Parts: sequence; structure tokens; C-alpha cells
Amino acid sequence: MSDKIIMVTRSSMPDFEEYCREIKDLWESRWLTNNGTKHGILEKQLEDYFGTPNVTLFTNGHLALENVLEAMDLPKGGEVITTPFTFASTTHAIVRSGLTPVFCDIKRSDYTIDESLIEPLITDKTCAILPVHVYGKVCNVEEIQRIAEKHSLKVIYDAAHTFGVTYKGISTANFGDAAMFSFHATKVFHTIEGGAICCRDDNLARRLCDIKNFGIHGPESTLYIGGNAKMNEFQAAMGICNLRHLDEEIAKRKNVVERYCSRLSGVDGMDLCKDQPYVENNYAYFPVIFNPEKFGSDRDDVFSALAQNNIMARKYFYPLTSAFECYHGRFEPQKTPIALRLSQRVLTLPLYSDLELDCVDRICDIVLRCKKQ
Repeated sequence: MSDKIIMVTRSSMPDFEEYCREIKDLWESRWLTNNGTKHGILEKQLEDYFGTPNVTLFTNGHLALENVLEAMDLPKGGEVITTPFTFASTTHAIVRSGLTPVFCDIKRSDYTIDESLIEPLITDKTCAILPVHVYGKVCNVEEIQRIAEKHSLKVIYDAAHTFGVTYKGISTANFGDAAMFSFHATKVFHTIEGGAICCRDDNLARRLCDIKNFGIHGPESTLYIGGNAKMNEFQAAMGICNLRHLDEEIAKRKNVVERYCSRLSGVDGMDLCKDQPYVENNYAYFPVIFNPEKFGSDRDDVFSALAQNNIMARKYFYPLTSAFECYHGRFEPQKTPIALRLSQRVLTLPLYSDLELDCVDRICDIVLRCKKQ
């Protein structure tokens, strides 16, 4: 067993000197938060990168999601159709906003919400759809938009996994009424912590700026009961640096994914998520679905074998958010059987830009040794 620990992910960072140069003028201005110069630069750079008119930065993606749900004035107790195959933040944001999540199952092909099952879930209480782009895979944005327009529903995308992803040449920032991105340290692009809401509606963007700053609209005007979700200048500076190296970051991740695929594709009992037509990938995650009947070992067996060799894979997403202890008795995970089944079989293998290919081979060797002939 190697003593070298391989984590499931590792934050990409610019050179230390580059970051120091970026933050040097903060010691002169002493303007560290409250929409400083770095904050404004990063917002404009991201608007250009996404090709979207409005980017509002937040201290993290979760507060970005809570704030946009509040800013849209969705009715308290209203129902939001979403997926349980996601990180805790998605469901928690809905519930903490006084809304009710209604869980729709996902597709086996790409793990995103099954758009064919959305309409039967719509009731007179439904006010929005909150789909999740999973592992960098893009939801069926055309069909979801058609359904939303037919039933006069808002669409808010959890796009946390899709920074740098485009569909038919269009960034995922531009679909729905709003799209939330997470800039957490583990993401393809990060600002240490951080997040953003992208939208076309100028009024929504202005309201988001107010709500994230205690509802303050001007020096003597407080229009909303807001909170504090502002991104600080050190976060923004990290984002400015990381955005310079994003193409290189994604290219390195692609090399890692290609090595995984060359070693693990076509193995009976293992399913790898296939590329989607018209989608430019960001290689954010490498999920594997294990079928114990064919593979001979289950997901937990593989997880343990890797852990015994100092390799930290992740059962991502397990459990379903609808099965969390805090929601005990409130939801029925069995009503989304595909999501439930996949949550019990999925394992995301280590993936980051500077993961060495010999480490990828070491991981694959251990995984393949778990297969029972």
C-alpha cells in the first residue's frame, strides 16, 4: 500500500506570487468588502465569460440560491419541482425559503431530472422548477423551458457543477430565469468560497444586490429584509487569478478523464456517464455506477478497497436528500426509484487537474481488482 493519500479532489490555485500581486493593492486601499474594485472586476469578467448580462456575486453558492428564491417572491408554501439526486444545498435552500420540494426522478442516461416526469407533478401550488445540472451534464433545457412557459413557472437552475460548460455553444448561465453557480474550493473554478446568480432580468439582478446587503438600496433606503451574503475582495482576487488559468485547468482534467476512460470503459458491471451531444464538457467529476450482479462487488466494496489504499473516493450523491435524517417521515425516497438506485451504486473517483496519470492507473488497478470473475 502506498503512503501517498489521494483525495477525491484538490483545489487548483494560482502561483503564490500571482495571488500576492493581485491582492497587493488591498493593503493600500483597505477596501476589503462591500463591492470593492476586485468584486467589480470579477463580475464584469464573468459576464463576458458567460455571455450573460447580469452576474451577481455571493459569498457562497448556497446563499446565492436562497437569495434568488427570495428575490423571485415565490409564494410561501409553494411547491418547487426538483431532484433529490443533488447536494444538500439544493433541497435545504428550498425548505429554508419556506417552500416545499417536490421530487422528480432522474434519467439513467445522464442523472439529470427526467423532464418527461415533470408535468404530472405540477399542481395549483407549483411555482417553480429547480433542475440540477449534475456532474457537468446538462438538463434538457428546451423541454423544461417549454413546460415552464406552458404552466407559467419560474425556472432556477442549480448549475453548481457546470462552470465552463456550454450547450450548443451557449453557457449554462443563460438558461432559465436564473442560474446559480458555486465557486467552492473544490470546483473547476473557485473563489475559495463563493457563488453567483446569472440572469437576464435587470430588476432581479438589482434586487439580488440589495438583498445580499441587508436589503440596503441606498445610503438612506432599506427596501428589503435582507441578509449578508457579499463576496469579499480576497475571494474575488482568487477568482480573477483562477479565471486566467481556466482553459488550462479544464484541459488537464480532460487528460485525467481520458485516462480513466481508457482503463475502465467497457468493463462489465461498470457504467460510465457518456458525453452528451452539443455539450462542451468541463470534466468536473468522474462518477462510476457499479452493478454488483455483474461486477461481483458493490460500490461499498470498491470504496473500502480504495480507502484501504489511501484513496479517498466519494459516494456522491448518497444518500438522496429526500432520505436525510432531518427530513425523516416527510418525503418518500422510493418515489424516485432511479435516483434511489443510482445513489446506492455511484462512486466518484478522484479527479483534479494535477492528479498524476500514474495515480489514475493505481486507482484503476484497485477498482479492477475488485471485479469478481
